[in-house]
Amino acid sequence: MIMLLQILDLLLSVLMWIIIIQAVLSWLVAFNVVNTSNDFVRQVLFALGRMTEPFYRPIRRILPDFGALDFSPLVVLLIINILRSIVIPRLAMSMAGLG
Repeated sequence: MIMLLQILDLLLSVLMWIIIIQAVLSWLVAFNVVNTSNDFVRQVLFALGRMTEPFYRPIRRILPDFGALDFSPLVVLLIINILRSIVIPRLAMSMAGLG
């Protein structure tokens, strides 16, 4: 069972990096550093958006509209950090019989 928690931790880490890469790439597009007329850039943005949208959608329904600012990636990163630093270690300790 501890192995499943390690796999979950790894998947959450990968998701965290995907969200960070998507945020940085969206900023580069917004400041015209990267051009979306490039097919590769457009496909990467589309793929990252398809991967992260299921995590953002429930949070966007709860958060108020801030106009051009989207805080849903920040909230998802915060949830991932809480899961990785508090929830998963406590589950592992309770499974090991230490908690």
